[in-house]
Order: sequence, then C-alpha cells, then structure tokens
Amino acid sequence: MSASQILAIVIVAVTAYLFGSLNSAIIVCKITKHDDIRKYGSKNAGLTNVLRVYGKSTAAITLLCDLFKGIFAVTAARIIVGNLFEIYYFGENMFIGYVAGLAVVLGHVFPLYYGFHGGKGVLTACTTMITIDPLSMSIALLVFIIVVAISRYVSLGSILAAVANPIATAITQTLRGTDGVLVHTILAIALSVLVIAMHHANIVRLIKGTENKLSFKKNQ
Repeated sequence: MSASQILAIVIVAVTAYLFGSLNSAIIVCKITKHDDIRKYGSKNAGLTNVLRVYGKSTAAITLLCDLFKGIFAVTAARIIVGNLFEIYYFGENMFIGYVAGLAVVLGHVFPLYYGFHGGKGVLTACTTMITIDPLSMSIALLVFIIVVAISRYVSLGSILAAVANPIATAITQTLRGTDGVLVHTILAIALSVLVIAMHHANIVRLIKGTENKLSFKKNQ
C-alpha cells in the first residue's frame, strides 16, 4: 500500500469520526425541546428513545439527520479520495467507503463532543452500509423488517440485521466478483460487532423477557 493510500485512510477515518461525533438525537432534542434526551426513557441518545420520549415529529427530524450523516460521510470519502485524488483500493473506491462508514459510526457511538457516550449506531450504520453496498444492506434491512414486524422488538431486529449484513456482504460480493471482498467482509463484521456490542443491555433484557416492544404512543 502506498503512502498516499495510507494517508487517505488516516485522514478519512479521523474526519469521519469527528463528523460522526455530532449526535443528531442530542442536537435535535436540544434545539426543538430545549432538553437532553439522555435524561429520559432508556437514557440512550438514539432514534428509538427519541420516538418513545418525544414522538414522531422529533424522531423524524432525528431520522433525517442520521440518514444524512451516514450518506454524506461515505459519499464524500468516495468522491474526494477516488474521483478527485484518484486514489483507489482493489481497483475501486468501495474500500474507502467502508473506512468512512466504520469511523462515522464509531463517532456516533463514542462521540468526542459528548464524553464518548452516544447512540447505538444502528441507523447510521444502516445508511453507511446501504450507501456502500445497497444489495447487501437491503438483505439485512429485509431481515430487520421481518423480525420487527413479527416480534416488535427493534433491538432484536437490529441485532439480527447486524448479523445478516456481513454474511450478505461475503455472499453477494463474491457472486458479483467484487475485488477486496475479504477485507470488505472483515470491515462489515467489525461494524456489526460494534452495533451488537452496543446492544448488550438489550440482549440481557431480551433473555429476561423485559425488553420494551416498539410503540408509536407518545410518552410525554
């Protein structure tokens, strides 16, 4: 790997992490509700808790911001590194998208600006992965939708979708003849492990049968 390729990875990783550290749930609730979402509900700075605590409108704004975060980080990295500077990995710019995606999710989960306490990273991980590899992530999303529709457990759907994504990545990219499929799969696994690890408390509650089911009722 050349010096320019290594430098591009470092710059993209650091920049995407700092961008990811801008927590949408915290910022949106602070601006619209003048309060800290981390004081209510599950005390998690994520979309599901915003929905439960403040309802659909505030959650919708948070959703749009989180969607933009993942899409922007990956797209900017691929355009600037690949198209502008013509730095490629495995003959294309998918790899640098994975780097940006993993970094932006790390920033979302462990935000520098909020004492390294952020959301679970599910939505940001979803948008980064669907921007990088729409086919693989669409399969994971299908798993999420089916699981949530049947169980009404968002956490369970998120966990199983995280498991499904690297599997789908390995299979679909191999069938498509994508270069760098092994490295891409490893990065997808790293992202999935991060998402699953952030659901450790949910896993305990699922086992105990005390996990909250999805509800669209406004709690306050």
